[in-house]
Amino acid sequence: MAKKNIGNDEPCCSFCGKPESKVEQLIAAPGDNIFICNSCVAICREQLQEHAAVTPDRVELLPPEELKAELDKYIIGQDDAKRVLSVAVYNHYKRVNYNLRNAAKNGSRGRDDERTIAERNNGDGVELNKSNILMFGPSGCGKTLLAQTLSKILKVPFAMVDATTLTEAGYVGEDVENILLRLIKNADYDVTAAERGIIYIDEVDKIARKSENVSITRDVSGEGVQQSLLKIIESTVSSIPPNGGRKHPQQEFIHMDTTNVLFILGGAFVGLDKIVADRLGKTRIGFGGVLKSEATDPDTILPQVQPQDLIKFGLIPELVGRVPVTVALKDLKSEDLVRVLTEPKNAIVKQYVKLLDLDGVQLEFDGSALTAIADKAISLHTGARGLRTIVENSMLDIMYKVPSDKSIKKIIITSETIESGAPPKVIKDAA
Repeated sequence: MAKKNIGNDEPCCSFCGKPESKVEQLIAAPGDNIFICNSCVAICREQLQEHAAVTPDRVELLPPEELKAELDKYIIGQDDAKRVLSVAVYNHYKRVNYNLRNAAKNGSRGRDDERTIAERNNGDGVELNKSNILMFGPSGCGKTLLAQTLSKILKVPFAMVDATTLTEAGYVGEDVENILLRLIKNADYDVTAAERGIIYIDEVDKIARKSENVSITRDVSGEGVQQSLLKIIESTVSSIPPNGGRKHPQQEFIHMDTTNVLFILGGAFVGLDKIVADRLGKTRIGFGGVLKSEATDPDTILPQVQPQDLIKFGLIPELVGRVPVTVALKDLKSEDLVRVLTEPKNAIVKQYVKLLDLDGVQLEFDGSALTAIADKAISLHTGARGLRTIVENSMLDIMYKVPSDKSIKKIIITSETIESGAPPKVIKDAA
């Protein structure tokens, strides 16, 4: 309620209490007797400008070699992909720090206009454009883990979304802009932090056009989603409903600048290798050709992907142009999966060894058991994603009995346990 002068009904400023006769102008707000004077407006403006002049926090950046070394602690194999990602992410956040530094220098962090950071005057006239990333490779090869680990190393907010759940605005499904809301939520509603985050959009290959011909029907979950992604992936100030859902008039919005958000798109892109092989003419027979095994090996073909191959697969040219960095991941071999089981900080075997150690039981996987787990994951075409399920199924009976049987001192998992469900070797206290 607005303050009132004692003895009269003259309206007063709700902030400083001065009556209308003592100020130059009194501005009424929607509601019951709520006012603010011109002096209080000036004070508020000064406080906002002081807040805007604060230099935004810089992203703590590691050189590419150090960034790859950190990735090596969590992810096995994919050395070529990790090198490409390390360079791309380093360049992206070097650009972010450059833009933030110039924005602070110009005192233009506040939203006093609709220009993005990259569009403001950078002093030397040089503008660094954003390079988003497209990763493709078979299921379970580490695409999602790479994106998550990068955000963890750089200490920036991270959000992940499945592209198949998205639809064009106005249709049943999830709006593309709700992706940004997920990032804001994961940043504890710190919009400034979210504007430096990473968004991973998985299953992008599932929203490709079914053919190169333009359909006469509305493709609201395919090409329509690609069109909707364009504006947020590039650079825009997006208006986001704070509670998600559809936009409607008279609604408050969270405004977020996507200029410095790194978008990483991922998918299996089944059949892309054949498109690349056809373009390269690898299937020709003759003196100028190559062995058929080399011509059909995705690990050899996929690193040679060009934009025209992605367009032929079904991505629209505008989207391909916004993801200039392409990263091809290889299918993990048996020896790679064995390393995944044992080497990373969060290796599955290390986790189960620790879990049983808390019960005073020593757990051991012999070499043949590790190989059997890897081979089974390959046969199921699950990649590294299926390793935990295989180990969990093999360990279920043991994990059930160990807590109540204090005589068990050591358990040895063998290949027979993995392949045929045979009981593991159990060593109990001699007493």
